[in-house]
Amino acid sequence: MLNRLTALDQRGFLVIARLARTRRLQRPALLISASGDGPLYLYLCCTLMLVDSDGERLFRLCLCAFLLELPLYLLLKNSIRRIRPCHSGVLVQAQFEPSDRFSLPSGHTAAAFVMCFAIAECYPPLWWPALAWASLIGLSRVALGVHYPADIVAGAALGGTCVALVS
Repeated sequence: MLNRLTALDQRGFLVIARLARTRRLQRPALLISASGDGPLYLYLCCTLMLVDSDGERLFRLCLCAFLLELPLYLLLKNSIRRIRPCHSGVLVQAQFEPSDRFSLPSGHTAAAFVMCFAIAECYPPLWWPALAWASLIGLSRVALGVHYPADIVAGAALGGTCVALVS
C-alpha cells in the first residue's frame, strides 16, 4: 500500500513538474513561492495591526501558531528525512538550490496554511482568497521541483492543525 502511494505521489510530481516546464510556468512559480517567504507574513501582520482592530488578534494568533509549527516542522522533517525530488534522481532539476535536502513536510506550505487559517479566523471574508494563495504556494513548490504533492498535503495539514490548536 505504501509503495502504491509513493508511486502515485511520484507520478503526480512528474505531471505537475513537466506541465510547469512545458507551459513555462517556472518564473510565475518562483514569484508565488517567494510570496510564501517568512518576512511577508511579518509585514502583513504588522501592517494590519496598525490599521485594523483585528490585526492584533491576527498577529497573536500567527505568533502562537508559528511557535508551535516551526519546532514540529523541524522535528518531522529531520525525523522523516524524505529526500527532495530534485535530489533523488527523479529526472527533474530544481529551479534553485533548496536550503536542505529533505522535503516532508513542506515548510513553505505549512507557513502559508498557518497564515491562511489565521486569516480565515480573523477575517472570514478573506478565507477563499487566502486558501487559493496558500494552495498556489504549495503547488509552486512542486512545480519548482523541490517537493512532492504529499509534502504539500502534509505541510497544509501541519499549518492548519497548529492554528486550530492555538485558536
